[in-house]
Amino acid sequence: MRRIVSAALVAAAISIAPSPAPAADRLAPAAGIHVDGTRIVESTGDTFVFRGVNHAHTWYPQQTTALADLKSLGANSARVVLASGKRWTRNETSDVAAVVAECKRVKLICVLEVHDTTGYGEEAAAATLDEAVTYWISVKSALDGQEPYVVLNIGNEPYGNTGAPAWTAATTSAVQRLRAAGFGHAIMVDAPNWGQDWQFVMRDNAASVFAADPRKNTIFSIHMYGVFDTAAEITDYVGRFQSANLPLVIGEFGHLHSDGDPDEDTILATARSRGIGYLGWSWSGNGGGVEYLDLVTGFNKNALTPWGARLFNGANGISATAKEAAVYGGAPTDPPPASSCSATYAATGDWGAGFQGAVTVKAAAGAITGWTVTWTWPDGQRLTNSWNAVVTGTDAITARNAAYNGSLPAGGSTTWGFTASRGSANRAPTPTCTAS
Repeated sequence: MRRIVSAALVAAAISIAPSPAPAADRLAPAAGIHVDGTRIVESTGDTFVFRGVNHAHTWYPQQTTALADLKSLGANSARVVLASGKRWTRNETSDVAAVVAECKRVKLICVLEVHDTTGYGEEAAAATLDEAVTYWISVKSALDGQEPYVVLNIGNEPYGNTGAPAWTAATTSAVQRLRAAGFGHAIMVDAPNWGQDWQFVMRDNAASVFAADPRKNTIFSIHMYGVFDTAAEITDYVGRFQSANLPLVIGEFGHLHSDGDPDEDTILATARSRGIGYLGWSWSGNGGGVEYLDLVTGFNKNALTPWGARLFNGANGISATAKEAAVYGGAPTDPPPASSCSATYAATGDWGAGFQGAVTVKAAAGAITGWTVTWTWPDGQRLTNSWNAVVTGTDAITARNAAYNGSLPAGGSTTWGFTASRGSANRAPTPTCTAS
């Protein structure tokens, strides 16, 4: 596959599975943000769902009002770009402390990340994860005691497309080294492949990385750009983490990118229906052809771009879904909305070369007005016909309700059917359902 470059890298270049281990096998997390299955939980015991924005602090340190400004538009969190000194000018301990203090002053949960690791293995100037850990240890005094307010994102997009399988061992080592140094914070780890994990290294090895964390307090971060341009790809990726009972956030995403056209509507809808966090890229200052990823023009909070208007004020966006962290006095975050649904897949007939199947869609505790079911066939099957749904794709399936069966009462269900050519073992896929 062609090289995939994140918006973060382009902006920077121009200066801009098994379930987790039982509780008895864990060290108790520090009195701060921590993981409980798929949920991110505050020190108060309340669920926290990231609804935030990336801010390129290390390239724009003079933009001292940025965090307050994005908070004023409704964000409850910010992912703040820092530099270790390997590739960009180092953010010293005093600066890190100032960023944390500002996040707390304006009541944001602060995700701090080292950007120098971007594209390691493919980008000659990039730092290793081990070098990023050395940086975090050097600024530890600015982070001690901040566990209720700060998540430590070890390194941005720590591998390109070259050498991505090394991500598992390198990430495991980095997490364990931070724990040995005394960090009790929730730790966030980015995927390889410039953050987009198209080789599924993070997806397929997340459980082992999580298990290797003595505190079982690791959050996985996927960056969604051109790789995630269909609903099926988005819902399948998210669904696999939730099925494995592992915490996932969408640490970066955009509405457009030079490597393709991400499906931001499905990203936002899926994040809301499944109760997972997202942080859009980025507040302002992009260049090199991706200026359209600025959420505001010229760091002016009153000058929303089309992308900014979509993320802050559109359907399933920040204004509609963000809740201030309970540690700052915000109201507790609700669980995923009652207007959710499930999909049950069954093979109902088989004639050797092909088979027939049925999918039952069921509304959860609240009524729904529409539904979308997605999956990717695991065994080479191909769709040949369908009824009672509007279906696109033959191997990656996206099925939407017909005009007459989208509205379902709480607990109500409907069934749609299909025929398909048979795979070698005809293993069943894992469908996911998104309600509207």
